[in-house]
Amino acid sequence: MPTAEVSLPDDIDIEISQLVEEGEFINRDQAVEELLSLGVSAYTTEESTTGPADEDLFTQVVEDQQDPAIRNEGDDEHTL
Repeated sequence: MPTAEVSLPDDIDIEISQLVEEGEFINRDQAVEELLSLGVSAYTTEESTTGPADEDLFTQVVEDQQDPAIRNEGDDEHTL
C-alpha cells in the first residue's frame, strides 16, 4: 500500500483525533484513509457514467426546451 505524508491544520488534526476517541474509527490510520476516500469520491464527476454523453446532453436540452406556442394563463403582457 502506498504511503503519503500530509501536513494538516491543527483543527483538522484535532477533529480526526476526536473521531477516533469517540469510536467512529478503529484507529487514526483507518480514519485518515476513510476520510480521504470520502473526499476523493466527492470529486468524482458524473461524466464517468456509462453510455454516450452526447446523446444524454442532446436529450436533456430537448427536454428543457419549451414550446413557444404554449403560453402561461397569467402571461398577458406583449413583448417584442
